[in-house]
Amino acid sequence: MSLFLRFFLLCVFVLALDWYFFHAISHFIRTFSPTKRSVITWSYWSLTALTLVLILLPLAYPYQNWSQFTRVYLVSLVLVISLSKLIGSVFLLVDDAIRLGEWAWLKVSALRGAPQLAQGVPPISRKMFLTNLALVAAVLPFGSFLYGMVRGAFNYKVHRVKVTLPHLPDSFNGLTIVQISDLHIGSFVSSEPLERAFEIVNAQKPDVIFFTGDLVNNLSTEVDPHLDVLKKLRAPMGVFSTIGNHDYGDYVQWDSKEEKHANFERLKSLHKEIGWDLLMNEHRILERGSEKIAVIGIENWGAAMNFPKRGDLPRAHKGTEDVPVKLLLSHDPSHWEAQVRKEFSDVDIMFSGHTHGAQFGVEIPGFRWSPVQYFYKQWAGLYNQGKQYLYVNRGLGFLGYPGRVGISPEITVMELRKA
Repeated sequence: MSLFLRFFLLCVFVLALDWYFFHAISHFIRTFSPTKRSVITWSYWSLTALTLVLILLPLAYPYQNWSQFTRVYLVSLVLVISLSKLIGSVFLLVDDAIRLGEWAWLKVSALRGAPQLAQGVPPISRKMFLTNLALVAAVLPFGSFLYGMVRGAFNYKVHRVKVTLPHLPDSFNGLTIVQISDLHIGSFVSSEPLERAFEIVNAQKPDVIFFTGDLVNNLSTEVDPHLDVLKKLRAPMGVFSTIGNHDYGDYVQWDSKEEKHANFERLKSLHKEIGWDLLMNEHRILERGSEKIAVIGIENWGAAMNFPKRGDLPRAHKGTEDVPVKLLLSHDPSHWEAQVRKEFSDVDIMFSGHTHGAQFGVEIPGFRWSPVQYFYKQWAGLYNQGKQYLYVNRGLGFLGYPGRVGISPEITVMELRKA
């Protein structure tokens, strides 16, 4: 299927959806004044026109050349509006199915010799209940997603956890680790939210900071406007980072392999420039007096949804055999059950991110749900199997939808205690 045909079919779908949903709008506003009806009608179809423009524009003007605000917020707002209409249309389909069934029943009754049932029957109007329910079903997600864009995306939440390790050296008892993950820094229109988040991080007075991948969406240049803020992240024992699947630049078109390689090499150098120790299938030994623990970091290794397996844990692990505690930074939580627990039982805690908690879900005491749980068994928070732990950070940034609903951006504060 050609690119033009795909765009054309998408436009046809948008027009059909908007035409169908407008029936509920027009029915709802039928008692409004002519002026109000005109304003609502023009506003509605103006948004449809904007949607069509945004769909067709990439054919003439490449998406990567759009302004950051347009890419992040205007496109997302249009998508949220369309998704809300789609949800509302489900209830309209139920209504129309009922109406079709009633019409068919009248016709069948007439054919069976009961013509009086089909005579004098007033036209079957759209049932107000389902029409109003369709509007409510559209408005609620729209309001929620809009709130998630305005407030939820930057409603940073600190999650505090304690993990007890039997072999933790005495001098590391009480070690405080702050973990952040999935900045997706290309989604930030300004540095101000990052600055607030890093102030929260530094206020925890961590001994060490871990960053578990996806610094960018695709390009190393996304980091440039935020360099000064990123340099503010500091801890006495260091800031250690690793690579996520988005950091490789796999999701954009490159003119050559050399250009893609240069982008990745520059991204790695930027970690060093901002003072982060990037672990590329290697480890570092942290020392207090004569006692040691190991920090191991690998490239992305995913066992779910065909994400790349570029990490080399055997290589990174080599040389840590005699260190009593090993902390692993690995972006994708599916790595834990697929390899870590099977082959490296001496890895005490694995720190990961990747899932974002889908940026959407419900988390209340005693209950939590997110659509990402159908793809990842471990998707948020602390998990434990035997003597090994996994912590999945919900991410600090966002990707695609520029917001969060029910799943707040996370700053993890983990305290290690000796058993």
